[in-house]
Amino acid sequence: MLLSEFFYGLLSRDQSRLLGDGAFRAISELNLEPDNRLEFLLQGYDEAWNALNSLQMLPSLTMKLQVSELLMAWFGILSCVQAEFFTSVGHMTDLIYAEKDLVQSLKEYILVEEAKLAKIKSWASKMEALTSKSAADPEGYVAHPVNAYKLVKRLNTDWPALENLVLQDSAAGFIANLSVQRQFFPTDEDESGAAKALMRLQDTYKLDPGMISRGELPGTKYQAVLSVDDCFGMGRSAYNEGDYYHTVLWMEQVLKQLDAGEEATVAKSEVLDYLSYAVFQLGDLHRALELTRRLVSLDPSHERAGGNLRYFERLLEEERRNPLSNQTEASLAAQEGVYDRPLDYLPEREVYESLCRGEGVKLTPRRQKRLFCRYHHGNRAPELLIAPFKEEDEWDSPHIVRYYDVMSDEEIERVKELAKPKLARATVRDPKTGVLTVASYRVSKSSWLEEDDDPVVARVNRRMQYITGLTVKTAEMLQVANYGMGGQYEPHFDFSRRPFDSGLKTEGNRLATFLNYNHERDAFKRLGTGNRVATFLNYMSDVEAGGATVFPDLGAALWPKKGTAVFWYNLLRSGEGDYRTRHAACPVLVGCKWVSNKWFHERGQEFLRPCGSTEVD
Repeated sequence: MLLSEFFYGLLSRDQSRLLGDGAFRAISELNLEPDNRLEFLLQGYDEAWNALNSLQMLPSLTMKLQVSELLMAWFGILSCVQAEFFTSVGHMTDLIYAEKDLVQSLKEYILVEEAKLAKIKSWASKMEALTSKSAADPEGYVAHPVNAYKLVKRLNTDWPALENLVLQDSAAGFIANLSVQRQFFPTDEDESGAAKALMRLQDTYKLDPGMISRGELPGTKYQAVLSVDDCFGMGRSAYNEGDYYHTVLWMEQVLKQLDAGEEATVAKSEVLDYLSYAVFQLGDLHRALELTRRLVSLDPSHERAGGNLRYFERLLEEERRNPLSNQTEASLAAQEGVYDRPLDYLPEREVYESLCRGEGVKLTPRRQKRLFCRYHHGNRAPELLIAPFKEEDEWDSPHIVRYYDVMSDEEIERVKELAKPKLARATVRDPKTGVLTVASYRVSKSSWLEEDDDPVVARVNRRMQYITGLTVKTAEMLQVANYGMGGQYEPHFDFSRRPFDSGLKTEGNRLATFLNYNHERDAFKRLGTGNRVATFLNYMSDVEAGGATVFPDLGAALWPKKGTAVFWYNLLRSGEGDYRTRHAACPVLVGCKWVSNKWFHERGQEFLRPCGSTEVD
């Protein structure tokens, strides 16, 4: 049994790192016995390396380095989960290396094919010259005994050899590599998720499809454009989700690019088929009829166009007979071919997205005068007396502060290195069942690091304790998150909501809060550490565009700055939730966003943050 076959058997569809056949080939050359193979793969990195050295199977330093790199990749494979690449830019980088490996494999196949074809061409030229001479005088040619012998030999030996050469399958290596890699390729879910991400960015940052198609995004380093077929794929993804608003926008972009003369595999009639039905679903009967007529003129034999045309004409005739009863608000609004974006489940959608764009921030001059910066020594904590942290007020009430130079570049890279193999799709807790589940409003991957995982984690934990003056003994593990394409976390609370007390005097629409969360379970009851009293959020990367942390109720927007951290209390001193801290992570427009956070809990903070005298302190 080949080691590559054995190793491949250990992998499941739930593992997302990618291997080329070059990796399989390299490890196969080690000729490990079956018992040693399992040890080689499942031992820790250091033990496996020592085992390899003891077996004296690595004759050169170069080979040792190659195997070292392979080991790092393989242990990543053993601990990662597959699919949902779109939820983490960090994991999407693996696809770059997979594609590079496939290109190299394809080039090797082309070279082999070209060499084979060159041999066949040479043989054909040689035979053409020979047969033109022999066919001119067949009897005279074979009268020479050498020619007669060579003719027999060619037909008995040489032509069958050529047949074997032609039938030789030089694509086997490439196909094998592609087949292995395909097991870990993005899925239909990934493609749909990536399309939704682009549409999310389109809506949040008010980008029209033309801008996205031309790649005109702020902060981009690379030029990237969408072809006609790419735009059609966007429209079709929206159509398959029943999202007719975005279907119309993207199919219209397809028509624009087709009319501009761009080449495409998709036919205009197919685009008109999708577009006509989508505008009909949006209530624009007149335009649906017009587009269907265009479709029939382009393709009179289209299987649906004729039936749709008659149906639309009948509806239009009914509308003319009863103009007031049949003309809906949607059809009136859509008469000029401009359609409103449908409302969704998030009541503060408009406020949230405007803050993400940097609009509507309520940082008035009066409020700004109450914001200061200072050196922070954590209530004269001995560890911070000599080297206090720079602290800057981001908001006055509730008090939100930013600390500078909290994590060094080296610490950030180490935390990312520890977290990446453990990254898995971030989950949310179902408010009614308490069960963790994935959700479309949280698009990222996260992992949890324990203090014992690495000295850097322990050092960062202690630093957060010194800065906040809160104990980390009852805090949650350090969560590390990497946001994917259009990565976001829509408005949410960090603390567990309890049934609303109508007697509590606070600002805002508390009726909505009561209706949404009246039946929510106490998410942290089983921990025995109380509710999440505070959030400490480390920004571990700069983001070229987008990715702000916003507070819709406050009108506040905080932008990521690598090495800084923001801190706020989720609970009032009474232990009641501060509903003003409802916040969101805006979609990442351009860049790769890494954050880590520590959630402090109530238990253990009784004397570090004493209760207030009223329930709203």
